[in-house]
Amino acid sequence: MKRHYFVSDDLDDLEHVEEELERDGLVTPQIHVLSNDDAGVAHHPHLHEVEAVMRTDVVRSMKIGAVVGLIAAPLVLVIAHYFGYAEQYTWVPFIFLSIVVLGFCTWEGGFLGIQVPHHQFKQFKADLDAGRHVFFVDVNLEQKAILDGVVGTHPGLHYGGEAKATAGWFVSGNQKMREFMKAMP
Repeated sequence: MKRHYFVSDDLDDLEHVEEELERDGLVTPQIHVLSNDDAGVAHHPHLHEVEAVMRTDVVRSMKIGAVVGLIAAPLVLVIAHYFGYAEQYTWVPFIFLSIVVLGFCTWEGGFLGIQVPHHQFKQFKADLDAGRHVFFVDVNLEQKAILDGVVGTHPGLHYGGEAKATAGWFVSGNQKMREFMKAMP
């Protein structure tokens, strides 16, 4: 899947675009609006805004922290072995310490990541600060024609680029969860 970005200053138009995309077969988890005007987006019930946690780089930073932890955790065990602490005190405390180090590094990565904007959204900072809105759609190859057809009828949308999208299995899982929640009493 690819993510296609569009910039607009009209939330009403974006709401129509989202309705048309959904009518033509795209599902809500594929479509998002990023805006600094949260109240304006909230007044448009068909717009699917980006969740607060996804506006930050928490997920990516947690992955980086986990990689650091995967390097640091065995290092604890190597040091315990090299200096003979494992023979003196047993391996148990050092195994637990390595698990704590892995967890701490992952947590610290997430803590740092929640404080910075998502790396894919940094390019739109000037547009967002100017009061414009970023509309993005995750589509596969078969759905690209649908997106092009709908976007072509809305001259207020300006193409903002493309990037790697959310995994298709995650989008379909999210949609199935939405359908399940609607079906349950």
